[in-house]
Amino acid sequence: MITYIFRRLWQMAPTMLGVILLVFFLFNWVGGDPAYILAGKMSNPAQIANIRTQLGIDQPYYVQLWIFIKQIATFNFGNSWSTGEPVSSIILTRLGPSLTILVPLTILETMIAIALALAVAFRRGSFTDRAVMVICTTAMSISILVYIIVGQYFFAYQLNLFPVQGWGNSFTENLFKYSALPILISLAVSVAPSLRLFRTFVLDEVNQDYVRTARAKGVSEHRIKWVHVLRNAAIPIITYVMSNLPALLIGAFLIERFFSIPGIGREVILAVERSDFPVIKAITVYVAAATMLFNLLTDLLYQAVDPRVQLK
Repeated sequence: MITYIFRRLWQMAPTMLGVILLVFFLFNWVGGDPAYILAGKMSNPAQIANIRTQLGIDQPYYVQLWIFIKQIATFNFGNSWSTGEPVSSIILTRLGPSLTILVPLTILETMIAIALALAVAFRRGSFTDRAVMVICTTAMSISILVYIIVGQYFFAYQLNLFPVQGWGNSFTENLFKYSALPILISLAVSVAPSLRLFRTFVLDEVNQDYVRTARAKGVSEHRIKWVHVLRNAAIPIITYVMSNLPALLIGAFLIERFFSIPGIGREVILAVERSDFPVIKAITVYVAAATMLFNLLTDLLYQAVDPRVQLK
């Protein structure tokens, strides 16, 4: 396994280099001249030339590319153009709030969706199965903005159970006070599509020969469901969950924006609004790296779940 991990890490190098080149040339050719953005409307050629020298963008492209690679390797992208805060500090401080929401959300969503998928798949065609599918379809048809507005109005303003906005310095306070309502709303949005997909994965296994053989041997339905079927359906479930993890960091920007949570998603939106290129480039590169690492972790989980999977 160690050999496989090192081989996969080595194979990631060309992909990572391609991401770096793509980000570098996009921001240098499409993004415009950063010096004009930083200088503002009231500027003169001397100021613009001075800014270009400070940023190093007056150097040849290969020198700028080498500087960009060193920034990635040393986790030092300089300072934010809009706030002056070090980009590395921005990422590290914004990552915690995002993970405080996304980790419990992912765990709860996966567990609830799997449990419900197993329950309805073993009752395929019944009233319960059809009712759950109708509810899921209805839930998926409603915009997340509706969930946020209704959730804030009902749970925060009417019942006064949760704060509408805010973030503290205590992890426990943030998790159980400020993150509770965003997690509940995100669950209402995300469980429905996950349930429909997991139900399909389970149905692919329910009618397999090994299930009929287990029943013929007198194995209980509970064991068939939670041991035999779930273990074989776990491979596509793991693929779906792990492939969504990096995107969740950026995709949670609406929740973070409406609840004033200082997370990565909210920071990306603010950086785009301010044309804060150092922040955008750093987050883009590191999300790409996280995606490749999660793909490696997914392959390792395959073998842990199913010993028949061979890592080569």
